[in-house]
Amino acid sequence: MSQHIAKPRTTAVILAGGTGQRVGLSIPKQLLKIAGKAVIEHTLTTFEKADSIDDIIVLMAPGYVPDIEKIVAKAGFRKVRKIIEGGTTRNETTERAIAALGEGLAEGEDVNVLFHDAVRPLLSRRVIDDCVVALERYQAVDVAIPSADTIIVTRKHGDDGEFITEIPDRSRLRRGQTPQAFKLSTIKRAYEVAAGDPNFQATDDCSVVLKYLPDVPIHVVAGDEYNMKVTQPVDVFIADKLFQLASTAAPEQVGDEAYRELLTGKTIVVFGGSYGIGKDIGELAEAYGAKVYALGRSTTGTHVENPEEVDDALSKAYAETGRIDYVVNTAGVLRIGKLAETDNATIEEALKVNYLAPVQIARSSYKYLAETKGQLLLYTSSSYTRGRAEYSLYSSTKAAMVNLTQALSDEWAGEGVRVNCINPERTATPMRTKAFGQEPAGSLLSSEAVARTSLDVLLSELTGHVIDVRQQDPTASAGQASGFEAALASVLDRQDGVA
Repeated sequence: MSQHIAKPRTTAVILAGGTGQRVGLSIPKQLLKIAGKAVIEHTLTTFEKADSIDDIIVLMAPGYVPDIEKIVAKAGFRKVRKIIEGGTTRNETTERAIAALGEGLAEGEDVNVLFHDAVRPLLSRRVIDDCVVALERYQAVDVAIPSADTIIVTRKHGDDGEFITEIPDRSRLRRGQTPQAFKLSTIKRAYEVAAGDPNFQATDDCSVVLKYLPDVPIHVVAGDEYNMKVTQPVDVFIADKLFQLASTAAPEQVGDEAYRELLTGKTIVVFGGSYGIGKDIGELAEAYGAKVYALGRSTTGTHVENPEEVDDALSKAYAETGRIDYVVNTAGVLRIGKLAETDNATIEEALKVNYLAPVQIARSSYKYLAETKGQLLLYTSSSYTRGRAEYSLYSSTKAAMVNLTQALSDEWAGEGVRVNCINPERTATPMRTKAFGQEPAGSLLSSEAVARTSLDVLLSELTGHVIDVRQQDPTASAGQASGFEAALASVLDRQDGVA
């Protein structure tokens, strides 16, 4: 009779001992905000959501443990079981982690441990899962990607500078990343052996196993190009931009009953609700039991560029229902043409409708949404990442929607108000037809598909996200591929003029 073998616990150890000096900061770089959150919060979120991770230990730079405690408490991370100060060196920090991991273990009990740099916030769950699976067969695992650059070995010759002494075969070279994963017993034994070396010093943990336990094979898991380490000032910008471009998957509701349960009794105000995506959102939400106020210039005479009319519309909805749970703004104008040849009236209209109106809607909506802990949903365009000729007004105002979303989601987080932004690929709407005429059947998303994804976002806990809706997704919901892979593909599409 076979006996069931319990799966070992898997702990992620987040190494956050850096000081941020190379980035030019007065605070540790892991506390720097990228895409509206501290770098370490993005990292912790990934491990928190990874099913293969049971718990998390954070090793933080001395003096900053309370900062991490606040982040963990505010974000509601349930897997973080211990936050302790790291050491003055990488070696000492790892040794403290090993000691913490060993506490409470029964004799002979072993656990899996993944050591990860806190300042690699773009880690994918795929890499985490691959590391955990590899530990079923191996005692030590590293993560690496092929080197795209030729690596040279040099030697310095006095005042003459450096000279090449060797050029290794690039096909065998890899760039190491984290996490690095081990059986706790293995990494513990490696450090015990290393302790007998008076010259022991290491910058990573696999090198300790390689040197002091040479008989232990170290398996390599394929990493990701975007699993970058925020070390230099330029890394801050790159990481922020990658987060901005990455699409997020909106969790779909299971069946009509789930929608009815979540929407019955809720109040939704839709600006731009006369036609297209806004109209479809209103009709869809109403069918599931929500009270919908669909407002538009051609139906209710509501001009979004007029703050008084926005205030009046929201006040009326609140007076009649006693609550406003969601505010949606799909209103916009698409004016194409060379800027130098565009008259002042057209410029003013684009700025008022596409930029100032969403700002005013946000201001007016805040007090109502704070009361219900609701959500503001805005819309951008796939051209927001790179303005193209004759789209200067449209692209720039749509890029502003992304920044407005991220800023407000951070600003309103304390009150529980969520703010998100939908980024639909080319969509069949009356506004688009007016600008481009009839286009080939099947080449555009349907407005109904975008409306369905919009509803999923409203009913989710997401905030501060840009949610791509791409036509190649058969469900017409946010892409389920890796967010950053989708982001890169999306950027290439936009630069080629596809979207």
